[in-house]
Amino acid sequence: MSDKKQNAVKTGITFGSALAMVISYTTWKSVGWAIFHGLLSWVYVIYFILRY
Repeated sequence: MSDKKQNAVKTGITFGSALAMVISYTTWKSVGWAIFHGLLSWVYVIYFILRY
C-alpha cells in the first residue's frame, strides 16, 4: 500500500474511534462505554446512525 493510502486508513480509523467515543459519551455519560465503543470504532458509529 502506498504511503498516502496508509495515512488515509490510519486517519479514518482514528477519526472513527474519536467519533464513536464522543457519540457514546454524549449518549451514555460513561467513560467506560466511551472507551469500549471507541475500540469498536466505525461499527458503533454505523450502529448508532441506523438505530437512532
